[in-house]
Amino acid sequence: MTVERDEPGWEVDPDDEWGVAVIATVGRQLKLRREAVGMRAADFGVAVGYGEDLVYKVEGGKRIPRQEYLDRADEVLGAGGLIAATWEDVKKVRYPKRVRELGKLEAKAVEIALYECHIIPGLLQTREHARAVIGAAQPPYSPDDVERMVAARLSRQSVFDRSPVPALSFVLEEGPLRRPIGGTMVWREQLERLLEVGRLHNVVLQVMPTSCDTHSGLDGRVELLKFPDGTAVGRSDGAFNSRTITEPRPLRILELRYGTIRAQALSPGESLAFIEQLLGET
Repeated sequence: MTVERDEPGWEVDPDDEWGVAVIATVGRQLKLRREAVGMRAADFGVAVGYGEDLVYKVEGGKRIPRQEYLDRADEVLGAGGLIAATWEDVKKVRYPKRVRELGKLEAKAVEIALYECHIIPGLLQTREHARAVIGAAQPPYSPDDVERMVAARLSRQSVFDRSPVPALSFVLEEGPLRRPIGGTMVWREQLERLLEVGRLHNVVLQVMPTSCDTHSGLDGRVELLKFPDGTAVGRSDGAFNSRTITEPRPLRILELRYGTIRAQALSPGESLAFIEQLLGET
């Protein structure tokens, strides 16, 4: 007997026009193929292991199907790989629009510089750390949404696998490094990940110690991305309200602010030694 599974996909963001179009097209193809073989939605749901209501949601473009759903549908409907192949399009829109746009920028950047004050940046988070952070939100996300957001966050980390590799610079506050998010084992794994990344030849990782009584990052997060054509974008909390910045003058201000933050933080060598010491204390 097939056990029905809940949540075969993710909700479609109605404001994501491209995502809506892709998922609607895939859903329509699934429905046409199911009807072409004379299979009712209820029977199809049993065959693929999902409920009838969820089958209708996927076919109606209301849900983003997961890869295993498409693979199973391909087998059941005898599509010869055509349905399974739609995953190449679906996977491009499975993450929220904002995350996709940020990922596209990071994928093109030759330099990424980031100061983060309250958390460990998503580019550096382990899966379990990300799951604990996202799962702590209020009001809480559904388990399925948590997993979708975790996957989206981790997908951005492909920036470490690019060739040629970009120059990456991170400045992290000491406080978040000391917070055992997710428990001791998750915390240790996260610290080990920071040491691993911090030793890469294209990465500069620094810690802003709490002993630094004041510094240029007190307004909040600062992010700078530079591209091969010489253009750049930036974002910052405080006076810039986290809006995307492309104008030369505010970009120079952010560069000055980030440069000062780096100068006030521990050196890369001191920072790695600090994280190693912290790991030894856990």
